[in-house]
Amino acid sequence: MEQEQAVRDMRAQTCCFTGHREIPFLQRHRIAKKLQQEIIKLIQEGVVYFGAGGALGFDTLAAQTVLRMKAQYPEIKLILVLPCESQADRWDEKDRRVYEEIKLKADKVKYTSIAYTSGCMHKRNRHLVDNSSVCVSYMTKNTGGTAYTVDYAKKNHVRVINLAEL
Repeated sequence: MEQEQAVRDMRAQTCCFTGHREIPFLQRHRIAKKLQQEIIKLIQEGVVYFGAGGALGFDTLAAQTVLRMKAQYPEIKLILVLPCESQADRWDEKDRRVYEEIKLKADKVKYTSIAYTSGCMHKRNRHLVDNSSVCVSYMTKNTGGTAYTVDYAKKNHVRVINLAEL
C-alpha cells in the first residue's frame, strides 16, 4: 500500500514531454518561451521531475530548457528516458555532441531497451506517459509518434498541454 502511494505521489510530481523532431525555425523562440512558461506553472503546482525522450527537435529543446532552469529551480530533475543505447548513432556530429552533453547533465538516464527494436520508440513513449501526471507537447499534426503519445496520454487520463495550441 505504501509503495503504491509513493508511486502515485511521484507520478503526480512528474511531467513528460513529446513533440515533433522538426520545429520551424521562425517559431522556435516563441515555442521555447511558451515551454519555459508552462514549466514554471508546473513547478508552482508541485512538479519536480521532467521526463524527456532524448530525440531531436522538441525533446532536445525541452531537456535543454529544464537544465537551464535548474539554476533558478535547483529542486527540479531531468530524467532522460531513452529508447535504446544507439539512438544517436546516425545523427550528425553536432547533434550527437548536444545529446551527450544533455545525458551528462541529466539527473537520471534510463534506457527502455538496450538495442534498437521496431517497438522501442513506442515503449519509451509509453514509459514516459505511464510515469507522469501531465504531458507537455508540441503537436501540429495528428500523425506520427507525437500524435500516438498524446493520444496514449489522453486515453490514460494524463493531462496534455499542447504548446502549438497556446
